[in-house]
Amino acid sequence: MSRVHNFCAGPAALPEAVLKRAQEEMLDWQGQGASVMELSHRSKAFVDVMEQAENRLRRLLSVPDDYAVLFQQGGASQQFAAVPLNLSSEADRADYLVTGQWSKKAFAEGKRFVNAHCVADGSADNFMSIPPRAEWSETGGRYFHYCPNETIGGLEFLTIPKVDAPLVADMSSTLLSRPIDVSQFGVIYAGAQKNIGPAGLVLVLVRKELLGHARSSCPAMLNWETAAANGSMYNTPPTFAVYLTGLVFEWLESLGGLEAMAAINGRKAARLYSQIDASEFYSNPVNESARSWMNVPFTLADSALDKLFLEEAEKVGLMNLKGHRSVGGMRASIYNAVPEAAVEALCGFMSEFEQRYG
Repeated sequence: MSRVHNFCAGPAALPEAVLKRAQEEMLDWQGQGASVMELSHRSKAFVDVMEQAENRLRRLLSVPDDYAVLFQQGGASQQFAAVPLNLSSEADRADYLVTGQWSKKAFAEGKRFVNAHCVADGSADNFMSIPPRAEWSETGGRYFHYCPNETIGGLEFLTIPKVDAPLVADMSSTLLSRPIDVSQFGVIYAGAQKNIGPAGLVLVLVRKELLGHARSSCPAMLNWETAAANGSMYNTPPTFAVYLTGLVFEWLESLGGLEAMAAINGRKAARLYSQIDASEFYSNPVNESARSWMNVPFTLADSALDKLFLEEAEKVGLMNLKGHRSVGGMRASIYNAVPEAAVEALCGFMSEFEQRYG
């Protein structure tokens, strides 16, 4: 059976080369006579896997030496609680910018642990644009939290906001899609199941000067200092996820790193948006200045055709194009592992579908 073109928002497509490598090594990893999943996480063999993954990530992102790199469990949603527990006291203020469903959830969770203040809320236009900078009401709190790319709505910050507090970013759906200046952030966290690796892992990059300030009530499993002191192995880490993630980092390096990935991703996004914009049959609701490179929602002129569009798309191997239930319509997630050929195939199908039903 040939592989489909997978546009799922997450768990998302993984590079075929990585999957084949994992398949080859499944029963016997590097002559160990066992799968990497069966090795002790304390063994030198697996410690090397963890260290190599961290070193590759540091090279890809040019992570400064004064940042800790953590491989954590619980996904990005668990970091919604870990952020205030590590960076603030219950009485402290913290600023949150709400531009979509994920930053909205982070704000709701943050309110349980800190005096969270909503700097601006883009819900008035259904999160189709970023609230103007002049309208933000910052408090200069312990940290400023935002989500650079909203997976559900397809809205993305194309620049890094300048704020007075340590900047905390949920980069789950954009990390590793292009180069970034890590030094502008206090904390970056990202669930793996989009551009990084399989579900079950979350990366946390944290400036070391921000470690050691967790509340006494912070659970050990959420304490970044504890994770850093134990090499991300305070308990058994998700070993297979770490291994696969390391292979993804190796694959990215083989392509030429994040500058090369940015060029590919830029072409994919431009191709799909141009297909949408050239048509009166399809439309994208997001303000053009904030369109996501990674998640492209679009609607059909007649929503009664949505079901037929999805059915016919699946017949030709274009999978997981249904929009999020809170938004409707369609959504194509075009992460790193989605090749340009997949986007070309989608655009060709969209054109043909429009000719028949437009």
